[in-house]
Amino acid sequence: MSEPVSRREFIETAAAVAAASALTGTSSAWKGAHTVRVRKALKIGMIAEGGSLTEKFEIAAKAGFEGVELDSPGPYAVDQVEQAKQATGLQVPGVVDSVHWNKPLSHPDPSVRKEGREALERAIRDCKAFGGTTVLLVPAVVNKEVSYADAYARSQEEIRKVLPLCEQTGIRIAIENVWNNFLLSPLEAARYTDELGPMVGWHFDIGNIVNYGWPEHWIRTLGARIWKLDVKEFSRKRRNDEGLWKGFGVEIGEGDCGWAEVRAALDEIGYRGWAAAEVGGGDLARLSDIARRMDAVLNS
Repeated sequence: MSEPVSRREFIETAAAVAAASALTGTSSAWKGAHTVRVRKALKIGMIAEGGSLTEKFEIAAKAGFEGVELDSPGPYAVDQVEQAKQATGLQVPGVVDSVHWNKPLSHPDPSVRKEGREALERAIRDCKAFGGTTVLLVPAVVNKEVSYADAYARSQEEIRKVLPLCEQTGIRIAIENVWNNFLLSPLEAARYTDELGPMVGWHFDIGNIVNYGWPEHWIRTLGARIWKLDVKEFSRKRRNDEGLWKGFGVEIGEGDCGWAEVRAALDEIGYRGWAAAEVGGGDLARLSDIARRMDAVLNS
């Protein structure tokens, strides 16, 4: 593991990230308004209707979304994506690395790590071709076979190999907080990305934190390192009464995310960027309800 960054290095890195965010439009200086403004996106897998990619984008647009996040490596060619964007006016804000769970950068086998790194490189190139700005990455998985220290060191080593491609393309890596037994505090999460430099930040998942923390604490600590948001809900009561995963079984706005506190924290860091729904999808009516709920909790 790398040596801890000094306070001066920490502040300088955070300032560099903030400057990069301002240039790309994912966040901007807080100007004193009283509402959080996010651009609503959703994951491609949530759109249950439509045959072609263009048809799926049309449904998303009708539901009130401005963007669709795609998976990479994935099934869509650049010309298909461009056609769907042109037909609807929707954007592809970023892509999700589709193999980071099966071939994690923390795996004990170097050949598996190599496959995971090559998939990340493919995702970066696809993101550039699709017009996005970030690749969502789960960097490591800690389990009985993979220690925390090894996951930390291995994943950073593999990500550093990809950073030249990030700098060449301008595509940044956005780490997502998930239940992977890794980066379990906001202070450590900030340190992890700071050690990797300004091309690595956060795709912060609001609902995923609620099981073991409070989203507003993480938002204030990560600050300008947050480049994108994922939106879902979590209920501690459902978790306690019915089991861990049942905590996700509530609609956006009906759980324990603490949206008023989330909005206040986002205001404090000046966040003005994309927020992608990551919940059970469906038809146009279902997606329209999700978009309405996102506006209610984030754009009110």
